[in-house]
Amino acid sequence: MPEYRVTRPIQRPPTHPGALMREILTEHCKLPIAQAARRMGVSRPSLYAVLNEQGAVTAEMALRFSKLTSAEPALYLQMQAQRDLWEAGQRLAGTLAGIEPASALPKTPARRARPARKAAA
Repeated sequence: MPEYRVTRPIQRPPTHPGALMREILTEHCKLPIAQAARRMGVSRPSLYAVLNEQGAVTAEMALRFSKLTSAEPALYLQMQAQRDLWEAGQRLAGTLAGIEPASALPKTPARRARPARKAAA
């Protein structure tokens, strides 16, 4: 199967893991959210926040959801990390543009370490 490379930056934010989790619960598991929250041992508002893309997926939430649905928790954490990085990049775009990379700085010679002094006897 051929591998396709992305040649331009994606213009939309990465998908929130809650969108995938909501789809799995409602379309594949056919499980009411209140029942899912009860089985996972979390409050309904905290699960609703994640599923409605208002809250972040924590490691604990990913583990609980994965146990409920027999999925890989790392997927949800990776999706959340990509989303967080994208949002931070958008928020800090102006600041980041003003930071000069270290590779662009002139090279300065490294300082030589002084030899250790002998202790007085």
